[in-house]
Amino acid sequence: MDYYAHETAIVDDGCTIGKGTKIWHFSHIMSNCKLGENCNIGQNVVVSPEVILGKNVKVQNNVSLYTGVICEDDVFLGPSMVFTNVNNPRSGVNRRGQYLKTTVKRGASIGANATIVCGHDIGEYAFVGAGSVVTKHIPPYALVVGNPARQIGWMSEFGHRLEFNENGLAICPESNQEYKLENNNVTKIK
Repeated sequence: MDYYAHETAIVDDGCTIGKGTKIWHFSHIMSNCKLGENCNIGQNVVVSPEVILGKNVKVQNNVSLYTGVICEDDVFLGPSMVFTNVNNPRSGVNRRGQYLKTTVKRGASIGANATIVCGHDIGEYAFVGAGSVVTKHIPPYALVVGNPARQIGWMSEFGHRLEFNENGLAICPESNQEYKLENNNVTKIK
């Protein structure tokens, strides 16, 4: 094995798990999911069939990733956050063929106890605040909070709130990367 799984973790047959990935206590990695290289799967995490995680995805304790979820490289999933996979679940109605897809784009962060309602994508480097409930698509670099989640600003790739000047320019205080705000879209200036 090129990955580590704690002795209490359950890893079903048929998974693809990348080199350097760590799976911690009491987690369950179900069949037909794909975990990229150097992921960290915290304690008591469920990764359902057909979930795809890119490289360097950090999944904190008590997270549930249900069928239909795709996380690109460098995504952070905070403690006890959850993805849904059906909009109208009922115990007595089988909706397995109705799972909706949710994609979390590269570098995005989702805070502790957030809920992502299925079918709503999270843009590159977006930041979902702790306890938020996402009920619509989140644009790249957006900072959203609340229930339902609403946008209150923009974030840099290093996770700092961006303050744009009158020309629509902002600089990340940690990386010194420049960003441009134009037509309610943020792009990094190369």
